Order: sequence, then structure tokens, then C-alpha cells
Amino acid sequence: MSKAIKKTIQKAIGGLLLMIPAMSFASIDQVIEEKFQPISHVVTQIVFYSVPIGPMDVPLVLIVLLLGALFFTLYFNFANIRLIKVAVKATKGDYDELDYAFEEGDSIATIKDVAESTGERKTTPVIGEVTHFQALTAALSATVGLGNIAGVAVAIALGGPGAIVWMILAGFLGMSTKLVEATLGVKYREVSPEGHVYGGPMYYLRKGLKEKNMARLGKVLATMYAIFVVGGSFGGGNMFQANQATAQFMSLTGMKSGFIFGIVLAALVGVVIIGGIKRIGKVTERIVPFMGILFVGASLVIIAKNFDMIPDAAIQIWKGAFGNNALLGGFVGVMIVGFQRAAFSNEAGVGSASIAHAAVKTKFPASEGIVASIGPFVDTVVICTMTALVIVITNLKYSLFTYANLEGSNVIMNGTGEHLGGVDLTSAAFDSSIPHFSVVLTIAVILFAFSTMLSWSYYGIQGWSYLFGKGKIADITYKVLFLFVIVVGASSSLNSVVEFSDSMIFAMVFPNIIGLVILAPKVKQEIKRYLTAIKYKVEE
Repeated sequence: MSKAIKKTIQKAIGGLLLMIPAMSFASIDQVIEEKFQPISHVVTQIVFYSVPIGPMDVPLVLIVLLLGALFFTLYFNFANIRLIKVAVKATKGDYDELDYAFEEGDSIATIKDVAESTGERKTTPVIGEVTHFQALTAALSATVGLGNIAGVAVAIALGGPGAIVWMILAGFLGMSTKLVEATLGVKYREVSPEGHVYGGPMYYLRKGLKEKNMARLGKVLATMYAIFVVGGSFGGGNMFQANQATAQFMSLTGMKSGFIFGIVLAALVGVVIIGGIKRIGKVTERIVPFMGILFVGASLVIIAKNFDMIPDAAIQIWKGAFGNNALLGGFVGVMIVGFQRAAFSNEAGVGSASIAHAAVKTKFPASEGIVASIGPFVDTVVICTMTALVIVITNLKYSLFTYANLEGSNVIMNGTGEHLGGVDLTSAAFDSSIPHFSVVLTIAVILFAFSTMLSWSYYGIQGWSYLFGKGKIADITYKVLFLFVIVVGASSSLNSVVEFSDSMIFAMVFPNIIGLVILAPKVKQEIKRYLTAIKYKVEE
């Protein structure tokens, strides 16, 4: 990034910090909303530019995501399904011994020779800061959360029960995209003298495309991505999470102001992110499995209690996926809704997860790519499916809601005429079978939001470091701004800022997918190296 751009951004940040003492949080809300609304509108219109397909306008970014995922699934011969056993074993650490037998630069021929040799071989230390499992949970913590709890309800509200079929399909396809992203994230990562790892699309776009004689394009795309990921970390990865967690807490406790809760939340996040990815990994490896097991466990209890309803629910879901219900927009409309909610839930193609996966301890980039492919499976195929089944089954049994079409929009209404369609619909479904589960759901929302902020703080600081350097001053500046933004997000609505930042998250798709397609042959080579090492060193 040029010095002129750096100075401009630094002046803007300085101006913002100078304004803070003079404004109340209410006035911050009003001022930022007024200033950002025009910018937010323009950016959103560009990023989510839509083209007509059947009865619906489909965002171009969604088409890019799905076509990319389909291409990778076919190009790698369904590695997302074919290598699932390897993924589970690698996550458990069953293949960690490979890192102490080989070097990262070993060719396939060298791997065979070393594996067949009976002599001892001294190898270099393994680079990385977290285990495969920690990297996976850190990445999952950024996606498993409100998208699963509220996003599924939105999909059912807009597309009916059949939308879940297309969510599942999109989840399977997204596994292939995550495999490519994480493999490249590790392959092209950089390590500081202190041992800190820096990786993600910024690095594989710049370094990978340079190897393809596209150095100028790589630099442009990498800089664009870094700017987008910083903006996205402040908005969708921070403000939105803080705002939703605060809203849930205030709803449960009756608290009138979110300022105090925001301060507490910022303090808790600060304690973790100051320790970097190592501490983030240690926290998320506890939170994500615990909340995942709690949420899926409650879902399984409800499904088991209503086991006799499963066939009816399955029929309703299947018919909804392929039927032609005019109220829900028909077959194409249901398919698009399912694909869209899945893409927004697991973020496959956004590239953000590769930043967390890049910090893994390994000498085989493909090992982490294969582990990363589990992410969309857990996020979309398992957790989203459980949520959908609970909503459909409880509605069949208790008639919790009915569909309606108001002013051209599909909505879900409860018995008293109130609109449902987000976390409120999910809460009503769980409460119908497990009394007062909404309290547990509120805790889940807060913890999921907390873990999401942890991971997105790491994503954002990686982009920030790429733009401004890897020094301590840059590191501290970003973390202070990130914690301040938590308080702002908890204290106000800031609709335009969050909309703007969400747009930046999905703007990351365009430079990322371009790089993934160009560098796909590199990933295929890395997968072959890793599977060869497993075959000759572990399985024989």
C-alpha cells in the first residue's frame, strides 16, 4: 500500500478518535448513520448487484460462490466427500507424525524414498501456532452462530421447509471451496521472527499469482481483500455480533441500555485477543464444541421426543424443495433461498477462514485444507439441518406459525398475528418442546457472538497488518479500535455501517474466487503430496 493511502487512512482514524469525547453514543449513532448511509447504499448495490433468474433476482456474488464451489467439487473429484475419513483423522492428530518425518518442500519422489528408508532423518521444526483442531474451531467460531440459529429460520420463512435441502447441498459444495482456501492459506503464509504466522488470501493472492506471472494483478487483489477484511471485521464480525448479543441480553434481563453490557463484552474480548491466535484457539476449542453439542443435543432431544413426526417432516421438506408452491416463489425461488442462506452461514468462498487455518502447525498445506473442509459440513449440513428439523417438526405438532404473503413478501406469523422469522422463530420452536429453552438460547447467542468476534478480530488484524505492517503499534491500534467498536455496536443500531461492512465481507468473494480458480492446480499437487505421505508413512 502506498504511503499516501496509509496517511489518508491514519488521518481518518485520528479524526474519529478526536470526535469520540465530544459525542454521546446516541449522537455517534446518528452522525455515523447520516454520513455512511449514502456510501453504504452505493457499496451494497454494487456488491449485491442482482440478475434475474426465474421468479427472483439473485445476487451476482451468490452465483460466483456457487459456480466456484461446483467447479472445485468437480475439479478435485469430490474430495469433499472422498476425503472425509482423512479429514477426521487429521483433525484428531492421527497424522501429526508426518510433520516430523518430512519437510514442507519434499517432492512426491522424496516422500517415497524417505518413507522406504530405514535410517533416521533430522527435520526442521514445525511452523505454526495452533493444532489442527484449534484452527478448525477458531474458523468455526466465526461461522457457527447467529447464521445457524436465526439464518435457518429466515430461510424457512422466505423459502419454506424445502429450502433446507438446498442449504445442505450448498454446504457439501462449500466443503470443496474451504479445502482450496485453507490449503493455499498454509502454503503461502509468512512467519515473523517472533514466530507469529500471517496468512490468508492477502498472501496467496500476492505470492501465488506472482508465481503465475500475474504479480501486478496479485498485488491489486491482495490489497483489495485486506481492505475488505478489515471493514468486515469491524461490521459483520463485530458491530452486528455485539448488537445482537446485547439485544438478546436486554430482552432476557429487561436492561434498558446496552452500554454497560458492551463495556463488559469488550473487556472479555480484550482479555482473549491480546493473547493472539494461540489464546483465541484455546478459548474457541472449548466454546465451539460445548455450544455445538448443547445446541445439537437439544435438537436431538426434541427430534427423539417427536420421532413419529420425522416422516411427515421429511415429506414436507422434500416436497417443498421440488414443488411449485406459488406462495414461496416456486422451485427456483426455494432453491435460491436455500443456497443464499447456506452461503451466508458458512462463508465458503469468502476466504476468511483460511486466515485462521494458516496458523496451524504442519508441513503439509493440504492437511489443513482437508481439515477445513469439515467446517461447512458441521456448520450447514449438521447444525442448520438440526435447527430446520426442530422448526418443521414442532410446527407440525403445535401449529406454531402459518405462511402469509404481505405486499409481495413471504412472512411467517404466529397465532397472535406477530411476524416471526429470525431467532424468535427458533426460540418459539425450542420452547414448545423444552420449556424456557429461550434462556439457554440467549446464552448460546451471546457465546456464539463472543466467539465470532474473537475470530473476526484475528481476521481483521491480519488484513490490518498486511496494510500497515506487522509492528506492535499497528497491532495495538487495531485492537483498541476493535474493542471500541464493540461498545458502539452494543450501544446503538448503526444500520448503515453494519450493512456497509457486511457488503465488504462479501466483496471479499470476488478477489478470492479469482485467486482460488487460478491456483487450483497448486492445491491438487499439495493434496497428492499429503496423501502420498499418509500412504507410505502411516498406513503401510
